[in-house]
Amino acid sequence: MSSSTGSPGTAGAASNELPQPPGPGQAREVRRIGDRIFSGLSTGSGIAILAVLALVAGFLILQGIPALTSPIEDLQYKQPFFEYVAPFAFGTVWAAFLALVMAVPVAIGIALFISHYAPRRLATSLGYVIDLLAAVPSVVFGLWGIGVLAPLMQPVYRWLEDNLGWFPLFAGQASGTGRTILTAAIVLAVMILPIVTALSREVFLQTPRLHEEAALALGATRWEMIRMAVLPFSRSGIISAAMLGLGRALGETMAVAMVLSPSTVISFVLISSTNPNTIAANIALSFPESYNLGVNQLIATGLVLFVITLAVNMLARWIVSRRKEFSGAN
Repeated sequence: MSSSTGSPGTAGAASNELPQPPGPGQAREVRRIGDRIFSGLSTGSGIAILAVLALVAGFLILQGIPALTSPIEDLQYKQPFFEYVAPFAFGTVWAAFLALVMAVPVAIGIALFISHYAPRRLATSLGYVIDLLAAVPSVVFGLWGIGVLAPLMQPVYRWLEDNLGWFPLFAGQASGTGRTILTAAIVLAVMILPIVTALSREVFLQTPRLHEEAALALGATRWEMIRMAVLPFSRSGIISAAMLGLGRALGETMAVAMVLSPSTVISFVLISSTNPNTIAANIALSFPESYNLGVNQLIATGLVLFVITLAVNMLARWIVSRRKEFSGAN
């Protein structure tokens, strides 16, 4: 009788018990599973990037080898390959270098204004505008360059010819259309300006607040504080931002193809109508008319562009690694 009456109470007490939390061993096992999943995803992503890079390099090498090994008389463009690609490689590096020289100082100035000088509301609005400008398609910049910038630059080129024609960069007859390598470089500079500005702004904002306050407490002006605390801390980030912008300038196709009046020459003159072309623009303009080994020649020039971009990025990583020990980012 007592056993029959005690069982319902025992069952009710058991049903009212709260579930026990997992023990230390179970929690550790759950964390280990999450760590394994995250580690696997991270490792797989890294391997996938390397695999894609290797596949691209392998495709360029396999498709470009026929252009390097075939006799000149069998090629569509009757030139030795390195003579054929040299003007395009020069134009690619020259246009990107000019764009970088023009864009980086302006980008750093804009980034410093947004991060340290502008009021909060204005800085927020400018940040949105910079981010939106980075999303504008390159063909829009090309249309602006050929329709607006080139006609505006034409009288400037005439003035440079008349007054600075003795200087080698401005020697020769000025272009009558304004479609020069300098115009293309200005378009590229405007295109990479938002990228360099946005990254530099984020790097400047990462400067330790205590470093800035210490400089101001010692009597430094705002510019002296920026020069002593912000710029040394951000040097590696600025170099990385500049190299990222340079990468886009090296591979830009449509804007250069639309703006530039190209020739197969190697020339440093900035205002002439005879301008070196870039590898990417030459591929875009020549590919529809290429056939057989001509296609292989263009792919081989793409391999040269791939090597140039890889070399530039390796140089940037080397510079950043050398300057890292002098940065407060560590």
